[in-house]
Amino acid sequence: MTPLAELLIRRIAATGPITVADYMAECLLHPEHGYYTGRDPFGSGGDFVTAPEISQMFGELVGLCLAQAWLDQGAPAPFTLAELGPGRGTLMADILRATGSVPGFREAAQVHLVEASPALRARQRQTLAEARVTWCETADALPDQPLLAIANEFFDALPIRQFERGHDGWRERQIAVRDGRLIFGLTAAAPLSALDHRMCDTEPGDLVETCAPAWPVVEALARRIAGHSGAALIIDYGGWRSRGDTLQAVRGHEPDDPLAHPGQADLTAHVDFEALADAAPGVARSRLTPQGVFLERLGVTARAQALAKTLTGDALTRHIAAHRRLTHPREMGSLFNVLALYPRGARPPPGLEP
Repeated sequence: MTPLAELLIRRIAATGPITVADYMAECLLHPEHGYYTGRDPFGSGGDFVTAPEISQMFGELVGLCLAQAWLDQGAPAPFTLAELGPGRGTLMADILRATGSVPGFREAAQVHLVEASPALRARQRQTLAEARVTWCETADALPDQPLLAIANEFFDALPIRQFERGHDGWRERQIAVRDGRLIFGLTAAAPLSALDHRMCDTEPGDLVETCAPAWPVVEALARRIAGHSGAALIIDYGGWRSRGDTLQAVRGHEPDDPLAHPGQADLTAHVDFEALADAAPGVARSRLTPQGVFLERLGVTARAQALAKTLTGDALTRHIAAHRRLTHPREMGSLFNVLALYPRGARPPPGLEP
């Protein structure tokens, strides 16, 4: 049993069951035992690998996409170049390298990273040692000016609540204790006005997930884009509307029971892109586009072929596998989707055209 499990069991025994959102928040960000508090979970030595760690092509193409959006909107200066949940800083490093040839872009960019983990901030300082970077804990702390933002696998880690539809209302899924172990349970059924709109597309027994912490983040991005120009790229796994239990744990690159190792496994849930779009007032939004389609439109295959000319042996084999993993429909190509927010009347960022 992990130290955090012991703490949670004592807490629940004393005060009663907790929501899935409370459980996720404790597991990921507990000040002493939280998953992100004191570790680097990325890469082969961690628990999972994100797209920027798979290949430099991902960050290069995302950077050039943002740079073209900046040019299309008149190259405002200065502007905020922000990443939410920047991991090791690999994606931002690739973005800055790829955009170095875009006249005026780097000079106008003020880099901000939205990161709560002290351990990851330290790693980002190493990766981005040559860049001038400002860290902040929330999107609302970003400067009130033109904004180009990227959120890659950020929203999937925000705490969710889960509700199961019954015949006479909604029952919330909670974390309780039985025989000294953490278990899932359900509250009594009750009406829930926030889910009235889901009565038309669900049946008794269906599970719906909500992510209230995502709404103010999206609203903060949209407010800056609507007021000053810019764009935000949201790249994550999920779909247009939440349905079903998507809470999952990963430990050592393998699936894990979400209740088995609190604080020692990554917890995520699929992103409800419809809810994110609804939380973005005053801006236009692109069509939800599979990551593979997005990258192919940006020229990932041509870039992959150019890089392949300089590689041989195992390096070439790994490069080919990385291209496939990023784009193939049976891998990240269709599991991950891309949504862009941009000013009304402006062109959508490249790769996300209708």
